[in-house]
Amino acid sequence: MLQGQFLFIETDGMIKVEKIVKRYRNLTVLKGIDLEIAQKEVVAIVGPSGAGKTTLLQIIGTLDKPDEGNVFINGTNIHSLNDQKISEFRNKQLGFVFQFHQLLPEFTALENVCIPAMIGGKTLKEATPRAIEILSLMGLSERLNHRPSELSGGEQQRVAAARALINNPKVILADEPSGNLDSANRTELHKLFFTLRDLYGQTFVIVTHDNELAQMADRIIHMRDGLLQP
Repeated sequence: MLQGQFLFIETDGMIKVEKIVKRYRNLTVLKGIDLEIAQKEVVAIVGPSGAGKTTLLQIIGTLDKPDEGNVFINGTNIHSLNDQKISEFRNKQLGFVFQFHQLLPEFTALENVCIPAMIGGKTLKEATPRAIEILSLMGLSERLNHRPSELSGGEQQRVAAARALINNPKVILADEPSGNLDSANRTELHKLFFTLRDLYGQTFVIVTHDNELAQMADRIIHMRDGLLQP
């Protein structure tokens, strides 16, 4: 059916991927991906380098567009939206955690976390209570006014996770989120994802080479050569 200005479908899954194909020149990176991910599910996507994992994650996250197929998130066909609507949807409904935290060095931890909320139209004053709540949950209440250079690697990645949560998105997409951390901080971050899922009810889709994280997930999805493996 149509809802507003975009195609909407009824679906039991939070994410529904239908026959996604992605080509780069003569190379077909994704070869017809069908996938459904339930609300509050934590899914790990694993596979060798070049399997298409990050490309799939970027398409689900509206950072890239498929050449064929559709992606529905919470019923919305995201790639039927115009650029402005996609930006609004991404800001409100999706959160991102990458291997490298990508915090802005000139801003404090608190300010970095508030940025997506401010992009969404809130003032710093309006965004601050929610940011403090999340950072405190992550054990960073004493680090609010520290800049990234004053934080450890594990602290920086927790700030990045807090930033992904500030707008209370439906879906968190993570690309090798613990790939740049030592073993102690990796384990701490992995446990944090499940705590956040239980507290806030988000769906997590995580691309990882980390077997520990993959084994903790509700479901492991294997990819090879642009296809899902049984």
